[in-house]
Amino acid sequence: MPVPVSPIAPDAGFAAALGSHSRPLAGMWVCSGSPLIAELCAGSGLDWLLIDAEHTPNSVESLLAQLQAVHGYPILPVVRPPVLDPVIIKQYLDIGAQTLLVPMVDTAELAELAVRSVHYPPRGIRGVGSALARASRWNRTDDYLATAASRISVMVQIESVAAVENIDAILAVDGIAGIFLGPSDLAASMGVLGQQAHPDVVAAVERCIAAAVAAGVPAGVNAFAEPLARRYLSAGASFILVGADVALLARASEGLAAKYVADGSEEGRASY
Repeated sequence: MPVPVSPIAPDAGFAAALGSHSRPLAGMWVCSGSPLIAELCAGSGLDWLLIDAEHTPNSVESLLAQLQAVHGYPILPVVRPPVLDPVIIKQYLDIGAQTLLVPMVDTAELAELAVRSVHYPPRGIRGVGSALARASRWNRTDDYLATAASRISVMVQIESVAAVENIDAILAVDGIAGIFLGPSDLAASMGVLGQQAHPDVVAAVERCIAAAVAAGVPAGVNAFAEPLARRYLSAGASFILVGADVALLARASEGLAAKYVADGSEEGRASY
């Protein structure tokens, strides 16, 4: 007689997380590549984490460890691949990522590719390997192949002048769970590198948020400066990122140095 198993259930997913709150979702980046830091952040009380692989030293193995570390906490993990690549996306889905944020999506055609990458045929092009994968809990999840589409969400990142110009067409792509505005790259694309608060950048972000609200598509944005974060929330953003693990550690450690090392004098160095 087979031994009964109790597989760990997959996360509820992005749509469920949005629907379970009457307010916008607040989250932070996890960029350190550390499962310990990911778990620490997962218990923070925030709504969601963006585990990033675009600008970090993350591998498939380190992403797996972080997904395992945060599972069971009342927080939604979102994973950002380094590029829109169906092969990479297939690997991320198989290790159990359920909500993906795909960077640098400038056109409706790229948005459609992102959607197709997360679905099995005939809707998409995701390869079938569920029996080998954590996503299905190694086939311990009943009917995974039939239900995977309802568990997985893909969002696309709007972070260029071209993407802003094509926003209505991108929003019209069937299967997009949300858009996410990246003011840093958008500022660079607009010729104002490093000026995320530039009026033209802010206006472009708000234009996209308004278009998303009109289309009934959730819109999110990255905004570490609280005045901008509040402004975008008032404009209709449904979810927002307001900090990062590495940035918090960098600023806090600098604050300690400012208090106890001061100007680097002999007296300060002698205290070690």
